[in-house]
Amino acid sequence: MSQEKKKLLIIEDDLGLQKQLRWSFDAYEVLVAGDRESALAQVRRHEPAVVTMDLGLPPDPDGATEGFAIIQQILALVPDTKIIVLSGNQDRENAVKAIGLGAYDFHQKPFDPALLGLVIERAFYLHALQQDNRRMLQMQTASPMAGVISRDPGMLKVCRSIEKVAPSSASVMLLGDSGTGKEVLARALHQLSPRQDKRFMAINCAAIPENLLESELFGYEKGAFTGAVKQNLGKIELANEGTFFLDEVGDLPMPLQAKLLRFLQERVVERIGGHKEIPVDVRIVCATHQNLKELATAGRFREDLYYRLSEIVINIPPLAARIGDAALLAHHFKNKFNAKEGRPGLNFSQEALALIESHPWPGNVREMENCIKRAIIMADGPQISAEDLGLSSLPVQEEAINLRQIRDDAEHKAVVKALARMDGNMVKAAELLGVSRPTLYDLMSRHAIK
Repeated sequence: MSQEKKKLLIIEDDLGLQKQLRWSFDAYEVLVAGDRESALAQVRRHEPAVVTMDLGLPPDPDGATEGFAIIQQILALVPDTKIIVLSGNQDRENAVKAIGLGAYDFHQKPFDPALLGLVIERAFYLHALQQDNRRMLQMQTASPMAGVISRDPGMLKVCRSIEKVAPSSASVMLLGDSGTGKEVLARALHQLSPRQDKRFMAINCAAIPENLLESELFGYEKGAFTGAVKQNLGKIELANEGTFFLDEVGDLPMPLQAKLLRFLQERVVERIGGHKEIPVDVRIVCATHQNLKELATAGRFREDLYYRLSEIVINIPPLAARIGDAALLAHHFKNKFNAKEGRPGLNFSQEALALIESHPWPGNVREMENCIKRAIIMADGPQISAEDLGLSSLPVQEEAINLRQIRDDAEHKAVVKALARMDGNMVKAAELLGVSRPTLYDLMSRHAIK
């Protein structure tokens, strides 16, 4: 039950006063510390929302230097923590100084439990309000990487690569299976670039018939062909000063490959039926699930165009290779569609989560999204069962590697999977792993998991 209570840290070296405070505020989960070292250990371990403290602590019980130092260190670790200083009449000046260092409030000794209780409750309320506001702000802020949800090191490396290359003007090729989020990353690349205020234009080369693709890309003049009753600008021209995204560029017909290559070399376009070269300043980002080098060797893709498009190549790992991301994304889509379908209390059963983690997801994130949406609509009870998912799993084969590597890899995977399965809840993740929360923090620190 104590885990459900609000955490109150009391920093006091007087044992009698410790007992009195603990007894007065037993409605909270009371943590006690008598010096700076133990106080900071409690803060790191529990991150209490509210702290009450005496400024006079060992080794300077008659002064305030230790108290001031603790205030600064606590706020450096957890800036939102509310610190209430308990001071005597003679310490009023120091109490005011503590407020200047960032303490929330001060209360006079000897304390009145009822009055101090009101101050503490107000501090808890303010802390909760700030946390809610921060969560809402994070949800509302349209971060360029907001569409990328991952804890996998490989995927995080992809995100860092996007951030590095975004300020440049280099052409970028995104390689990855269907459904891995290539367009999401292309849009993030645009939003992180100096062209973010200009247009982002996208075209799927596989979705448009070959006889229409040229006019879509380069536009046409009035009268260029039957039905061309007015001038029409192409997508490349419309993206001027912005970013042009060519999805499934491997399906681009050979004649258009030559025309696209000329544009990349000369940076001018010529509309169908026109005779005027129009300069266009645009950043090219392309994506494909195909191996363009093999297509070039087979004569189905121009090698010179491949090298023009692939100044920077970024490989996006499939969902099956992203450790812990299956459960993480499942929770994300569950929360999203629970809200849309009006089923806020719906959760996964443990069997459903195990199936989600073992499924190979050949359709990647897109398949996952559709699967969770369907399961939420079809689920009858308060939980999404394994049957609701409509999936089958395949056995996972282990690699034979060094014993130390096996241990480290197993620890890393277990922690990431537990955090993902419990939707980031540290207490529940620690319970699932069968360790204490401090041990979980140590494991996360050792394996650089944030």
